[in-house]
Amino acid sequence: MQESYYELTISVSSHHELFADFLADTIPVGFEETENGFIVRSEDDLQTIAWGVEQFAQALSKALSSNIECECNQKKLKASDWIKEYQQSIQPIEIEKFYIHPTWDEPSDKLINIEIDPALAFGTGHHPTTASSLRAISEYVKDGDRVIDVGSGSGILGVGALKLGAKVDACDTDPVSVENTLQNAELNNVEFNKVWEGSCSLADDKYDVVVANIVADVLTFIAKDLKSALKDSGVMILSGILDKYEDKVLKFYKDMKIEQRIAQEEWVTLVLKKEN
Repeated sequence: MQESYYELTISVSSHHELFADFLADTIPVGFEETENGFIVRSEDDLQTIAWGVEQFAQALSKALSSNIECECNQKKLKASDWIKEYQQSIQPIEIEKFYIHPTWDEPSDKLINIEIDPALAFGTGHHPTTASSLRAISEYVKDGDRVIDVGSGSGILGVGALKLGAKVDACDTDPVSVENTLQNAELNNVEFNKVWEGSCSLADDKYDVVVANIVADVLTFIAKDLKSALKDSGVMILSGILDKYEDKVLKFYKDMKIEQRIAQEEWVTLVLKKEN
């Protein structure tokens, strides 16, 4: 181990999920999510990553016509055992029927275990959107259901559905996410029915449960595809919605009724059903 390492602290004022996706797509190491942003640690200098994050924040501000503040601070620290410190910062979490734990922690003997490798960077179950999606999956997914996880990311939601006995497809437009989905399935000794790079419009089936934990704007863009994939008697779980954008999203799903609304911090997850 080298005598020192670099720690980059990234603070963002909004759109936490978009920054998480950007980091997952662009950096070769894992990162820790915090309440206000992220921490990246590496034995290599991280100034180039800091510059990239700042450029992304500027581009995002311009694209969304919104002032998104981003601050990056790098420190060079003495290498105690920072990997051990990082591992200790990722704690197991109970979410309804599920027990999400990192690979180095013991599984639960009472709940359904989902093992995660934080080195894969995201989807650890700690973010409100992931947690509330798992709550909905725990309640609405039944043994034998056909489920699709749209924008699968780490695959944790699909893995949860698989462990409840569902037959699950997953898709993501990001090839890194597709790879992570497959890796996490293998880690948990489950197997997706189909996993593909691309949108849910490529699905050739109808589903009892459609899950999409993305961001509000994307949920509006793909509303037609999500509804087309859902059986008439099915349930749709939409997450990744900041509460201030909830009404905007619902305008695109006004032909559906709200079965349940799960709010956590400033995030909202909606469980929708088709109107009879």
